[in-house]
Amino acid sequence: MAIDWNTTRAALWRGHREELRAVRNIDPVRLDDLVGIERQKQALLRNTERFIEGLPANHALLWGARGTGKSSLIKALLNGFHDRGLRLVEIDRDELIHLPEIVDDIRDTAWRFILFCDDLSFDNGERSYRSLKSVLEGSIELPPENVRIYATSNRRHLVPETMQENRDSGIINGELHYADAVEEKISLADRFGLSLSFYSIDQEEYLAIVDSYFHGYVGDREQLHLAARQFAQSKGGRSGRTARQFYNACVGDNVLPE
Repeated sequence: MAIDWNTTRAALWRGHREELRAVRNIDPVRLDDLVGIERQKQALLRNTERFIEGLPANHALLWGARGTGKSSLIKALLNGFHDRGLRLVEIDRDELIHLPEIVDDIRDTAWRFILFCDDLSFDNGERSYRSLKSVLEGSIELPPENVRIYATSNRRHLVPETMQENRDSGIINGELHYADAVEEKISLADRFGLSLSFYSIDQEEYLAIVDSYFHGYVGDREQLHLAARQFAQSKGGRSGRTARQFYNACVGDNVLPE
Protein backbone atom coordinates (compact mmCIF):
# COMPACT_ATOMS: atom_id res chain seq x y z
CA MET A 1 0.00 0.00 0.00
CA ALA A 2 1.35 3.40 -0.96
CA ILE A 3 2.12 5.81 1.89
CA ASP A 4 -0.01 8.97 2.08
CA TRP A 5 2.64 11.45 3.21
CA ASN A 6 -0.01 14.12 3.75
CA THR A 7 -1.16 12.25 6.83
CA THR A 8 1.94 10.18 7.62
CA ARG A 9 5.02 11.67 9.29
CA ALA A 10 7.19 8.56 9.42
CA ALA A 11 7.43 5.05 8.01
CA LEU A 12 9.43 1.88 8.62
CA TRP A 13 10.87 -0.26 5.85
CA ARG A 14 9.76 -3.89 6.19
CA GLY A 15 12.17 -5.94 4.12
CA HIS A 16 10.26 -9.23 4.26
CA ARG A 17 7.32 -7.50 2.57
CA GLU A 18 9.50 -5.05 0.64
CA GLU A 19 7.28 -2.13 1.52
CA LEU A 20 7.00 0.86 3.83
CA ARG A 21 4.72 0.70 6.86
CA ALA A 22 3.27 3.95 8.17
CA VAL A 23 4.09 4.78 11.82
CA ARG A 24 1.05 5.91 13.79
CA ASN A 25 2.45 5.99 17.33
CA ILE A 26 5.53 8.22 17.03
CA ASP A 27 8.00 8.71 19.88
CA PRO A 28 6.99 12.12 21.33
CA VAL A 29 10.51 13.20 22.32
CA ARG A 30 11.15 16.94 21.84
CA LEU A 31 14.32 18.92 21.33
CA ASP A 32 13.83 20.68 24.66
CA ASP A 33 13.74 17.29 26.39
CA LEU A 34 17.36 16.58 25.45
CA VAL A 35 19.84 17.89 28.01
CA GLY A 36 23.64 17.88 27.89
CA ILE A 37 24.08 17.70 24.10
CA GLU A 38 23.53 21.34 23.18
CA ARG A 39 26.48 21.53 20.77
CA GLN A 40 25.34 18.50 18.79
CA LYS A 41 21.72 19.63 18.92
CA GLN A 42 22.45 23.07 17.47
CA ALA A 43 24.66 21.68 14.71
CA LEU A 44 22.09 19.13 13.56
CA LEU A 45 19.30 21.68 13.93
CA ARG A 46 21.07 24.14 11.60
CA ASN A 47 21.76 21.43 9.04
CA THR A 48 18.14 20.26 9.09
CA GLU A 49 16.78 23.79 8.78
CA ARG A 50 18.92 24.33 5.70
CA PHE A 51 17.70 21.06 4.25
CA ILE A 52 14.05 21.98 4.77
CA GLU A 53 14.61 25.40 3.19
CA GLY A 54 16.11 23.81 0.08
CA LEU A 55 19.63 25.03 0.83
CA PRO A 56 22.76 22.85 0.65
CA ALA A 57 22.78 20.45 3.59
CA ASN A 58 24.85 17.44 4.59
CA HIS A 59 24.19 13.84 5.42
CA ALA A 60 24.84 13.39 9.15
CA LEU A 61 26.62 10.72 11.17
CA LEU A 62 26.09 10.79 14.93
CA TRP A 63 28.68 8.55 16.55
CA GLY A 64 29.94 7.81 20.02
CA ALA A 65 29.02 6.34 23.39
CA ARG A 66 25.80 4.41 23.80
CA GLY A 67 22.81 6.00 25.49
CA THR A 68 23.93 9.59 24.88
CA GLY A 69 20.89 10.78 22.91
CA LYS A 70 21.94 10.16 19.30
CA SER A 71 18.73 8.44 18.20
CA SER A 72 16.50 10.64 20.34
CA LEU A 73 17.94 13.74 18.70
CA ILE A 74 16.94 12.55 15.22
CA LYS A 75 13.45 11.58 16.40
CA ALA A 76 13.05 14.99 18.04
CA LEU A 77 13.83 16.71 14.73
CA LEU A 78 10.83 15.00 13.14
CA ASN A 79 8.56 16.25 15.91
CA GLY A 80 9.96 19.74 15.54
CA PHE A 81 9.80 20.03 11.75
CA HIS A 82 7.05 17.75 10.46
CA ASP A 83 4.74 20.73 9.97
CA ARG A 84 7.33 22.23 7.61
CA GLY A 85 7.32 19.21 5.31
CA LEU A 86 9.88 16.96 7.01
CA ARG A 87 9.25 13.22 6.87
CA LEU A 88 11.29 10.28 8.16
CA VAL A 89 11.88 6.76 6.89
CA GLU A 90 13.68 4.33 9.21
CA ILE A 91 15.57 1.43 7.71
CA ASP A 92 17.51 -1.31 9.47
CA ARG A 93 21.18 -1.72 8.57
CA ASP A 94 20.48 -5.25 7.33
CA GLU A 95 18.02 -3.84 4.78
CA LEU A 96 20.32 -1.24 3.21
CA ILE A 97 20.35 -3.18 -0.03
CA HIS A 98 16.82 -1.81 -0.55
CA LEU A 99 17.87 1.84 -0.20
CA PRO A 100 17.84 2.58 -3.95
CA GLU A 101 14.26 1.28 -4.25
CA ILE A 102 13.12 3.38 -1.28
CA VAL A 103 14.73 6.47 -2.73
CA ASP A 104 13.11 5.86 -6.12
CA ASP A 105 9.69 6.00 -4.42
CA ILE A 106 10.26 9.30 -2.62
CA ARG A 107 12.70 11.34 -4.70
CA ASP A 108 10.08 13.05 -6.88
CA THR A 109 7.72 14.07 -4.07
CA ALA A 110 7.30 17.50 -2.49
CA TRP A 111 8.39 16.28 0.95
CA ARG A 112 11.85 16.45 2.52
CA PHE A 113 12.96 13.04 3.77
CA ILE A 114 15.43 11.93 6.41
CA LEU A 115 16.45 8.31 5.91
CA PHE A 116 17.25 7.19 9.46
CA CYS A 117 19.53 4.21 10.10
CA ASP A 118 20.08 3.51 13.78
CA ASP A 119 23.17 1.73 15.12
CA LEU A 120 24.86 1.63 11.73
CA SER A 121 28.01 -0.46 11.41
CA PHE A 122 29.54 -3.01 9.06
CA ASP A 123 31.57 -6.12 9.71
CA ASN A 124 34.83 -6.85 7.94
CA GLY A 125 34.17 -8.12 4.43
CA GLU A 126 30.59 -6.87 4.36
CA ARG A 127 29.60 -5.11 1.14
CA SER A 128 26.05 -3.87 1.80
CA TYR A 129 27.45 -0.40 2.40
CA ARG A 130 27.77 0.01 -1.36
CA SER A 131 24.04 0.74 -1.58
CA LEU A 132 24.55 3.37 1.10
CA LYS A 133 27.39 4.95 -0.88
CA SER A 134 25.23 5.26 -4.00
CA VAL A 135 22.60 7.23 -2.10
CA LEU A 136 25.17 9.38 -0.33
CA GLU A 137 26.96 10.49 -3.48
CA GLY A 138 24.96 9.13 -6.41
CA SER A 139 26.15 7.09 -9.37
CA ILE A 140 25.41 7.94 -12.97
CA GLU A 141 22.28 9.55 -11.51
CA LEU A 142 22.68 12.44 -9.10
CA PRO A 143 21.59 11.77 -5.51
CA PRO A 144 18.10 13.07 -4.68
CA GLU A 145 17.87 16.67 -3.56
CA ASN A 146 15.02 15.96 -1.13
CA VAL A 147 16.70 13.09 0.77
CA ARG A 148 19.36 13.11 3.46
CA ILE A 149 20.70 10.20 5.48
CA TYR A 150 21.02 10.60 9.25
CA ALA A 151 22.73 7.62 10.88
CA THR A 152 23.87 6.75 14.39
CA SER A 153 26.77 4.49 15.25
CA ASN A 154 29.05 3.52 18.11
CA ARG A 155 31.95 3.51 15.62
CA ARG A 156 33.48 6.64 14.18
CA HIS A 157 34.34 4.98 10.85
CA LEU A 158 31.38 2.55 10.85
CA VAL A 159 33.66 -0.43 10.16
CA PRO A 160 35.98 -2.05 12.74
CA GLU A 161 39.68 -1.34 12.37
CA THR A 162 42.32 -3.94 13.18
CA MET A 163 45.75 -3.44 14.69
CA GLN A 164 47.34 -4.87 11.53
CA GLU A 165 45.63 -2.26 9.36
CA ASN A 166 47.05 0.49 11.53
CA ARG A 167 50.53 -1.08 11.30
CA ASP A 168 50.25 -1.03 7.51
CA SER A 169 49.78 2.74 7.60
CA GLY A 170 52.88 4.90 7.70
CA ILE A 171 54.58 8.26 7.29
CA ILE A 172 55.63 9.15 3.73
CA ASN A 173 57.41 12.44 3.08
CA GLY A 174 56.24 13.72 6.44
CA GLU A 175 52.56 12.89 5.83
CA LEU A 176 50.40 10.13 7.26
CA HIS A 177 49.26 7.64 4.60
CA TYR A 178 46.66 5.09 5.58
CA ALA A 179 46.71 1.49 4.40
CA ASP A 180 44.26 0.67 1.62
CA ALA A 181 41.90 -1.15 3.99
CA VAL A 182 41.80 1.81 6.35
CA GLU A 183 41.30 4.25 3.47
CA GLU A 184 38.23 2.34 2.29
CA LYS A 185 36.70 2.43 5.75
CA ILE A 186 37.39 6.11 6.32
CA SER A 187 36.01 6.97 2.89
CA LEU A 188 32.58 5.67 3.88
CA ALA A 189 32.34 7.86 6.99
CA ASP A 190 33.75 10.80 5.02
CA ARG A 191 30.68 10.76 2.82
CA PHE A 192 28.73 12.13 5.78
CA GLY A 193 29.44 15.86 5.57
CA LEU A 194 28.34 16.39 9.18
CA SER A 195 29.96 14.17 11.81
CA LEU A 196 28.92 14.74 15.42
CA SER A 197 30.65 13.03 18.34
CA PHE A 198 28.87 11.99 21.55
CA TYR A 199 30.85 11.14 24.66
CA SER A 200 30.06 9.66 28.04
CA ILE A 201 28.85 12.28 30.51
CA ASP A 202 30.24 13.15 33.91
CA GLN A 203 28.30 13.04 37.16
CA GLU A 204 27.25 16.69 37.05
CA GLU A 205 25.81 16.32 33.56
CA TYR A 206 24.09 13.08 34.53
CA LEU A 207 22.39 14.68 37.52
CA ALA A 208 21.32 17.65 35.39
CA ILE A 209 19.52 15.22 33.08
CA VAL A 210 17.95 13.50 36.09
CA ASP A 211 16.73 16.89 37.33
CA SER A 212 15.18 17.61 33.93
CA TYR A 213 13.00 14.51 34.36
CA PHE A 214 12.20 15.28 37.99
CA HIS A 215 11.53 19.00 37.52
CA GLY A 216 8.41 18.83 39.70
CA TYR A 217 9.95 16.80 42.50
CA VAL A 218 9.44 18.43 45.91
CA GLY A 219 11.25 15.91 48.08
CA ASP A 220 14.85 15.72 49.24
CA ARG A 221 16.91 16.49 46.12
CA GLU A 222 20.12 15.13 47.68
CA GLN A 223 18.44 11.78 48.36
CA LEU A 224 17.14 11.75 44.80
CA HIS A 225 20.66 12.36 43.47
CA LEU A 226 22.06 9.63 45.72
CA ALA A 227 19.51 7.16 44.37
CA ALA A 228 20.30 8.26 40.81
CA ARG A 229 24.02 7.73 41.34
CA GLN A 230 23.43 4.28 42.81
CA PHE A 231 21.19 3.40 39.86
CA ALA A 232 23.91 4.46 37.42
CA GLN A 233 26.45 2.32 39.25
CA SER A 234 24.15 -0.68 38.95
CA LYS A 235 23.90 -0.02 35.19
CA GLY A 236 27.65 0.29 34.81
CA GLY A 237 27.75 3.90 33.62
CA ARG A 238 26.10 7.30 33.34
CA SER A 239 24.11 8.37 30.27
CA GLY A 240 20.93 10.11 29.24
CA ARG A 241 19.40 6.67 28.73
CA THR A 242 20.31 5.68 32.27
CA ALA A 243 18.70 8.86 33.61
CA ARG A 244 15.50 8.05 31.73
CA GLN A 245 15.52 4.47 33.02
CA PHE A 246 15.99 5.76 36.57
CA TYR A 247 12.96 8.00 36.11
CA ASN A 248 10.91 5.10 34.76
CA ALA A 249 11.96 2.92 37.70
CA CYS A 250 10.87 5.56 40.20
CA VAL A 251 7.38 6.18 38.84
CA GLY A 252 4.85 4.61 41.22
CA ASP A 253 7.43 4.01 43.95
CA ASN A 254 6.54 7.11 46.00
CA VAL A 255 9.54 9.02 44.66
CA LEU A 256 7.53 11.38 42.49
CA PRO A 257 5.04 13.87 43.98
CA GLU A 258 1.35 13.11 43.70
